[in-house]
Amino acid sequence: MSRSSKLKIAYFINQYPKVSHSFIRREILALERLGFDVQRIALRGWDADVVDEADRQERDRTTYVLQSGIPGLLFAVLRMLVTRPLNFFKALGRAFSCARRADRSLPYHLIYLAEACRMVPWMNAFGASHVHAHFGTNSTEVVMLARLLGGPSYSFTVHGPEEFDKPEFIKLREKVRDAAFVVAISSYGRSQLYRWIDYDDWHKVKVVHCGLETAFHQVPAAPIPEAPRVVCVGRLCEQKGQLLLVNAISKLRKRGVAIELVLAGDGEMRGEIEDCIEQLKLQDCVSITGWISSDQVRDHILNARALVLPSFAEGLPVVIMESMALRRPVLTTYVAGIPELVRPGEGGWLFPAGDIDALAAALDEFLAVPHEMLERMGESAHVRVLKNHSIDVEAGKLAQLILAAVPQSPMFVDTVPKECV
Repeated sequence: MSRSSKLKIAYFINQYPKVSHSFIRREILALERLGFDVQRIALRGWDADVVDEADRQERDRTTYVLQSGIPGLLFAVLRMLVTRPLNFFKALGRAFSCARRADRSLPYHLIYLAEACRMVPWMNAFGASHVHAHFGTNSTEVVMLARLLGGPSYSFTVHGPEEFDKPEFIKLREKVRDAAFVVAISSYGRSQLYRWIDYDDWHKVKVVHCGLETAFHQVPAAPIPEAPRVVCVGRLCEQKGQLLLVNAISKLRKRGVAIELVLAGDGEMRGEIEDCIEQLKLQDCVSITGWISSDQVRDHILNARALVLPSFAEGLPVVIMESMALRRPVLTTYVAGIPELVRPGEGGWLFPAGDIDALAAALDEFLAVPHEMLERMGESAHVRVLKNHSIDVEAGKLAQLILAAVPQSPMFVDTVPKECV
């Protein structure tokens, strides 16, 4: 397909690239393989530390709204006010509306308006026919305001749990009402959107899963190691439940159960977790890696018997998909979309969130399972996740939704799969 026949779209994210946003990178690259021309726009991330070479390349391809600071935003506002006064005041009214009974005060929403003023000329110059945002919080408010300023139609992906913690305060209903379509990453996520939006807008909500690239899991099947090692991958924060996990490890150790834990990641709770490890005298069996690359994540999963993720709140964690794709069982909680992917007894264990005793019991049971059974569970998990979470298949679903939102698309619809959930 020639470049002139490609559909030009924009992607907007709060921070990009980012260690925990590799699924967005995969989605963008998959859409480009399908023939789209994708403009990357982010608020921040130009000076962030990244460990993946792929993220470094993406950073070079991304335009940053806040890189020029306040002067750049003020100039963008003045230019929009002069060139499109009617659009500007319409968007200003929406910003005031969004600030009523919101989780953030009016100045934040005026900043979102300024960011939208900065973006619109970029998208128009690029020729973007549509813009897709990830996360239904401020990033979606920015593209909603951009639409009122004369920008392209928009859509957004809702991940949870943040959007479902405060749907009324982030004006989720209004964002869906103005959107061309909305993506939920699981059936559970779709159900939560149904709770908070108008029935007339239910048809806009489509399920498109986060996907995996074959390069991540196209490695020789590695035998499950003998060492009683588990790995927990994710940001060190309240919702991931690492403190609960460390306490469960302590319970097992006190009973004489041999187990090792690798906490792969970093985050705001690292100091608190390190203090807990020290207080429980677990330094010999619990370690923290800090931020690591995708290849290092893969190595840690392959060097463990299983992934354990004791989250209190989630969307549908990509790391669970990665572990299953690498033929490792998963021990995780009955929250959000996780039970749609992890089948107890087939690909892993599920336990109630927040229950230390249940977590310890699941770990104890897992450690007692013969290797042959763990290998069978890993293979079952591998088959299931590849069936439901191929990035090219899921990007094809998203592509169909975008094409439907842009009737004058120069692309041939037959170039992407027609199945949309």
